[in-house]
Amino acid sequence: MLKIAKLTDYGTLVMTTLALEPAACLNAQELAARSHVAAPTVAKLLKLLVKGGLVVSTRGTHGGYRLARGAETITVADVVSALEGPIAITACAQHGGGCTIEGSCTSRSNWRLIDEAVRQALSAVTLAQMAAPRAQIQTARMHGKSVPLHVFAARE
Repeated sequence: MLKIAKLTDYGTLVMTTLALEPAACLNAQELAARSHVAAPTVAKLLKLLVKGGLVVSTRGTHGGYRLARGAETITVADVVSALEGPIAITACAQHGGGCTIEGSCTSRSNWRLIDEAVRQALSAVTLAQMAAPRAQIQTARMHGKSVPLHVFAARE
């Protein structure tokens, strides 16, 4: 099975939580409560996301974290890269992986094509798009309405 790391999945959830309130400066505890991700994990993620340039931190009494730029300009590829490094299905497709048959491998160029397709797919989805279903759910619940089923279907 090919999948992203659980930490990256949680990181995307923390990022969508920040995207829901772009003007707010949320501390790690608030983000943990709102995202339902454990506080130590949120703290670890925030360090990586700040280092990756996707989140900015503000110190002080009213300090916290917010997106470094608009959610519509941050892609899922940006989040994955910040948390996992370069997007690559195989090590040799991105850069020399130290494989003993790398020089004669006939699959390497095809893996590069696949890597590019995955990178393009992840780059085509913004954080704003990832946050949209959550925003619809929150709005419906705030107004005492039931959540339409198509909101859940869009996530699958």
